[in-house]
Amino acid sequence: MIDLTRKQKEIFEFLLSNQQKFSYPPTLNEVCLALGLSSRGSLHKHIQALIEAGLVEASDRKQKGVRLTEKAKNYLAIEETAGSLPFVGYIAAGKPIEAIQNISYMSIPEQIKTENSCYILQVKGDSMIEEGIFDSDWVVIEQRSTARNGEIVVALIDKAEATLKFIEQYPHETLLIPANSNMSAMHFKPEQVEIQGVLVGQMRSYVKH
Repeated sequence: MIDLTRKQKEIFEFLLSNQQKFSYPPTLNEVCLALGLSSRGSLHKHIQALIEAGLVEASDRKQKGVRLTEKAKNYLAIEETAGSLPFVGYIAAGKPIEAIQNISYMSIPEQIKTENSCYILQVKGDSMIEEGIFDSDWVVIEQRSTARNGEIVVALIDKAEATLKFIEQYPHETLLIPANSNMSAMHFKPEQVEIQGVLVGQMRSYVKH
């Protein structure tokens, strides 16, 4: 992987994951809106770095968008052929920790992912142990913004902290519920919680490092 900053990786991953969604190259405004960025000027600097890395290019003046280069598309094809998914950092199964994206790739069995866009997180904490999810396990997450009550989700709280919990959603309240009888449910206003994906698979290593 070409050396990029965390934000540059996030933008690149967004363009990779959503290239089929856009019928035309997305504009800077569309990328800003999708990623929740407030400064178009800051985004322009990150896009310029991706252009210099040969991963994106500006489309013509009429469309005023950014598109992936053939180099970037070839990189994605290699990763998909290898059966890899992006490993984007750590997720708290306990007290929420800062949401981190430090993207690399991991090969996983086809049987524990879905046909939709997925990514991998490593668990930190013991709040999900009664569901068989332990500290240092890897979880496969299907990327989506909605979930059914009772599903295990990656929840981003106040756009700052992420956690892995069961979810229960009601008109005036969202509950994030641990699978640990020593811990209590977390109560939030619905607007405080953003679903970033749903658990679809799990891996564990017994190798001692």
